[in-house]
Amino acid sequence: MKKKILIVDDEESIRKSLSGALADEGYAVFTAADGADALELVETERPHLILLDIWMPQIDGIEALRKLKEDFPEVAVVMISGHGSIETAVKATKLGAYDFIEKPLSLEKVVITIDHALRERHLEKEVSLYRQKFDQTSTIVAESIAMKKLEDEIKRAAPTDSYVLISGENGTGKELVARQLYSMSMRKDGPFVEVNCAAIPEELIESELFGYEKGAFTGATGKKSGKFDVADGGTIFLDEIGDMSLKTQAKILRILQEQRFVRVGGNKTIRVDVRVFAATNRDLLKMIKEGTFREDLYFRLNVIPLFVPPLRERLEDIPVLIDHFIDEFARQDMRQKKTIDEKAISLLKAYRWPGNVRELKNLVERLIIMSPGDVIGLDDIPAYIKSGVGIEPGQGLFSNDNIKDARENFERVFIEKKLRENGNNISKTAKALGMERSHLHKKIKAYEIEMKK
Repeated sequence: MKKKILIVDDEESIRKSLSGALADEGYAVFTAADGADALELVETERPHLILLDIWMPQIDGIEALRKLKEDFPEVAVVMISGHGSIETAVKATKLGAYDFIEKPLSLEKVVITIDHALRERHLEKEVSLYRQKFDQTSTIVAESIAMKKLEDEIKRAAPTDSYVLISGENGTGKELVARQLYSMSMRKDGPFVEVNCAAIPEELIESELFGYEKGAFTGATGKKSGKFDVADGGTIFLDEIGDMSLKTQAKILRILQEQRFVRVGGNKTIRVDVRVFAATNRDLLKMIKEGTFREDLYFRLNVIPLFVPPLRERLEDIPVLIDHFIDEFARQDMRQKKTIDEKAISLLKAYRWPGNVRELKNLVERLIIMSPGDVIGLDDIPAYIKSGVGIEPGQGLFSNDNIKDARENFERVFIEKKLRENGNNISKTAKALGMERSHLHKKIKAYEIEMKK
């Protein structure tokens, strides 16, 4: 993608000469004759660097610089002037200008300054990205045929610019797939912006995605860039896309089709260049039939479909995942590395893992912290797993001496399972169990069930 340069000067001859020279250098060039036009162009074109004259009608360069740095601090600005002074240069630098070039302009010096400024901005962006990005542990760890197939699909899809729809149950690692796609893509030097559509209230999601203008609503005291603004030139990951309202889906569809949008409370069309990954744990085809998900949005997103299988369908991945998590936690906490014996692994492979890889990771962390010895054995495995599906006689439910204890043990395990399935939401779990909320509270207290946050 070509870097965009905006030239702002009231002298037409300078705009023309600089435009031609910079276009020859491979830049996409835009021009403006004054500060007011420049501010409008920045809104829509989002240049990477601005050559800004100081002495201009309406809004001069210093005032334009001040506004640019307030609203677009990431854009590099190089000041140019034929009437410069040390005082003006110092003032421009304090306001955030990258450099100050005096007229008559040397094209060689202009090109070198632009190159240095863009390189410096790129390095700053890289540092920022490394701070916000996934760490080295964010890699797919698998031995199963199903996951090896998924890895091959990721390798083929990543270098393209096509949209990707990732489906799978909660906790299977859909976000990890999105990160892998991004890290292997042509946009890996650009931003990676995550949006959890289910976590943003309906009344706020538009302003989060598209930003808003000052005064757009009560409390909007200034302009705010949205997620699509921030993702320009990179990738946006729309997690839990099935939780969006039909109204928001329509706006998402428009930006996917046109790569442009309007901020909340605004009237200017803003263009962006964004690749989209989306993920869901819901059956979107069923939602389409029910009228709760747009068919045209589904087909727009589902250019490359990827499915992440649940952990119960790839049990051979459990030992390598356990080793990976043990190594990870040992590095993080500087703890002595523990091991897990084969009987304990066999027991874990017999469990159904409703919470998938996320549940396994949480369990490994718990075992590393709470197990007293250096080797994690059967006695360290929690009761809810021992009482799960696939346990041999002599363990779990079958270790009870009478029917009353077995019934209570089963009821406790069943309640724990339903709580996990409903995200520890008491109301949802009570409804699923067909009991009163207060009655479920009493059961949780009586069975001393641990409510994980």
